[in-house]
Amino acid sequence: MTAPHPQTPTPVRTFVQRLSATRRGARLARLLAAHQLTEWGVPRGTAAHDAATLVVAELASNAVLHGRVPGRDFALRLAHDADRGVLRVEVSDTHPAPPVRLPPASDAAHGRGLLLVEALAVRWGVRERNGPGKTVWAECPL
Repeated sequence: MTAPHPQTPTPVRTFVQRLSATRRGARLARLLAAHQLTEWGVPRGTAAHDAATLVVAELASNAVLHGRVPGRDFALRLAHDADRGVLRVEVSDTHPAPPVRLPPASDAAHGRGLLLVEALAVRWGVRERNGPGKTVWAECPL
């Protein structure tokens, strides 16, 4: 009789990149995340890929527009946990103020980013980081 082999957990795959706190940096964060998701086997055009990419775009945009400190970059970290079926998105900036989710005016062209993150992510939040600033994170189902 053979003993059962315990299943070894799948390692969490990560991607980390520091980007300039500019609109171009936010766009690059979205493009890099979309590429990394396809590398991890989440095909473009699927609901999971599109939702996770949108969450990255919104958090990166917030870091650039609201969390920008002149002369400082922001950081993107993606962690794909295949066992849990979750992508953890973390965007860190050096501004100390936490994000504020306000109801947008009905005719406003902006102000819905955190509402989108809240709708697409399983959960999200903010934590302090080593050094100045904060990290806004979200977990997206894959």
